[in-house]
Amino acid sequence: MKNKDAHRQAKNRALRPLGQFNSVFTPPISRPKKSLGQNFLMHARIAERIADTAKLMPDSVVFEIGPGTGMLTRPLLERAGKIIAIEADKELFEKLQTDFAHEIAKGRLKLMHGDIRTFDISTLPKGYTLAANIPYYLTGEIFRMFLEAENQPSAMTLLVQKEVAERVARSRKESILSLSVKAYGTPKYEFTVPRGAFRPAPKVDSAVLTIRDISRKNFSTKAQEEKFFALIHAGFAHKRKFVRKNLTDARLSSEKALRVAGVPEGARAEDLHLSDWLALVVE
Repeated sequence: MKNKDAHRQAKNRALRPLGQFNSVFTPPISRPKKSLGQNFLMHARIAERIADTAKLMPDSVVFEIGPGTGMLTRPLLERAGKIIAIEADKELFEKLQTDFAHEIAKGRLKLMHGDIRTFDISTLPKGYTLAANIPYYLTGEIFRMFLEAENQPSAMTLLVQKEVAERVARSRKESILSLSVKAYGTPKYEFTVPRGAFRPAPKVDSAVLTIRDISRKNFSTKAQEEKFFALIHAGFAHKRKFVRKNLTDARLSSEKALRVAGVPEGARAEDLHLSDWLALVVE
């Protein structure tokens, strides 16, 4: 019985949040702000696993969105050469400046206060890696911002809503989101993070999603890239209609081009793979 109790106590200690997390909720630091979509990761072991999943090198430069309490920042610093981080919450930003004063002074951490939606991605060094626990409500916008940016990351490791990760990397049916991601890189559902790992706990579980080998290799020109997005938006515009009808009605493709691309008569947009859409881009 004593051995079981000792094992249970050791497990609880291992899952306990780091000290700096607890201090976030003591005055003068405010509690998580719903307006900023804040759900703080509490478990150091999960943060370490996320950092490991990013497959960083000693010379890697990581851009972290919303470091919050610094739970993920610490293991990222242990594995990468430099972290550039942007935090929207002024109180957390000021606390991070204190908690990571040594790393900031050494030039290993560059900490900025601001909104990621207005951040200039072109200022980041080429080949950077994106890693973050992102607010659910900004997921689609962050995907779009970084994958479509001129200065794309080499890879992305993101803690997102489980449903989103499944839709992007596991679903047999495609969506505008999954195709938009796959057009630029290779997504992979890495592992699930239960809702209880966060404070406050969200209503759903999360998952770590990676996107690797990010590039524009599927598009020879900017015009092709723009046509791809025009096609998928038109194709998904009326989900009850067959995709051939949606595309011909939008005058983005012809019956001949659809036949050449091998698009079946009764196919819906969700049934087409990335290769089908890319075939229509170059027709």
